[in-house]
Amino acid sequence: MRNMGRTSGDPTPDGVPERLVQATIRLLAEQGPSAIKARTVASASGLSTMAVYHHFGGIAELIRAVADRGFTELDRAFSQVPVTEDPIADLFAMALMTRRVARENPHLYDLMFGLSTRRATYRPLSDSDVRSSGRSPAFRGAYVHLAEACARLVSSGRIGQQEPEAVAAQSWSYVHGCITLELADHFAEFADPVAQVLLPMGVNLAVGLGDDRERAQASHEAGARLYDSVTRGSEDQAVAE
Repeated sequence: MRNMGRTSGDPTPDGVPERLVQATIRLLAEQGPSAIKARTVASASGLSTMAVYHHFGGIAELIRAVADRGFTELDRAFSQVPVTEDPIADLFAMALMTRRVARENPHLYDLMFGLSTRRATYRPLSDSDVRSSGRSPAFRGAYVHLAEACARLVSSGRIGQQEPEAVAAQSWSYVHGCITLELADHFAEFADPVAQVLLPMGVNLAVGLGDDRERAQASHEAGARLYDSVTRGSEDQAVAE
């Protein structure tokens, strides 16, 4: 992932905590979770092993900071999706953004969501630190985009009256469940997992919540076009720079 932002409390983008976080992200992408040890992270950062313990306390805390960075990146990706008059289209564009982030660094995605897969198991710390799991401010910063879109969906009258928080949780679950299975190669028989699995599943969820099937289908197709427009614009900007 590029331009990941700053580690909390780190005043400069090239500060020591930032170097350690970025090195860990690179190691995850290139070698997987087995490479995340104090010695290897320090070596990849050009620092001593003590730097890891001095700035984070240990590998578990460093991993937590890296997960936070992943959610910050997801927040940034969601922020690129404009708010339109069609909340279902917006939600599907965010689903595709999530898939893109996950595919860029699957091991980081696993770490962010505490997944146990054939790649690794990331066990959350046992304490009640506010930055763990769904209580993390970084996580909440990303999740609020979804929550707000679901609140707009309920207010639109397209689905039955229900708690927006429950709608958001259901949407979050279907998107991440689908992505997790795809990353684990469970959809290898599908030529286009988005068109054949993710989009129809989103339509089925919308219909189950009370939307008209034809309208839900059109909204998801509009969401796919919105995602293409956003990502194409980002790629063009990157080339220009």
